[in-house]
Amino acid sequence: MTERCADFICMLAMEASCEGCARICRAMNLQISGDSVIRLLTKRYRLQPVSECGSVIGVDDFAFKKRHTYGTIIVDQATHRSVAILDGRDGMSLKEWLKNNQHIKTVTRDRANAYSSAIQEILPDAMQIADRFHLHQNLLEAIRNTVNSVIPVDVRIPINYGKKEMTAELEETCKKNALQCG
Repeated sequence: MTERCADFICMLAMEASCEGCARICRAMNLQISGDSVIRLLTKRYRLQPVSECGSVIGVDDFAFKKRHTYGTIIVDQATHRSVAILDGRDGMSLKEWLKNNQHIKTVTRDRANAYSSAIQEILPDAMQIADRFHLHQNLLEAIRNTVNSVIPVDVRIPINYGKKEMTAELEETCKKNALQCG
């Protein structure tokens, strides 16, 4: 593969997705799989100089391949640029990265316990903030639990519900308001 071709594939993958890039390349008679595109991007990323980050970062996990391989991405919150892509999402690689970046004061993260404990262990004074998406998830979960605890599980509908037999009181109300009932 030529350098120009690799540049094109990387640019296309960044604009579309790795699988989308592979489909477009196959349509152009460039035989490459989505996994190969990921390997190419990862190789190129590792060859770049190490990015410096500010004191506020965001940490989240992502799937290289769903249900198989996962990674951790670290983003500088000031510039919104990725600073590091780490293997795994168990927190071990995050701990190693944090040891080399002790200047961090604030971390925005999801609800993963692995990230929480890694940050607490390496940077005990750092403020940990739940991101908006996960705050929304927490809110919906709290609402769901509250509604489930208040509303009975089985709601009973009266036997005569919807039938034409009405009580005299209801018929009287209909006539009074000149409504067509029944």
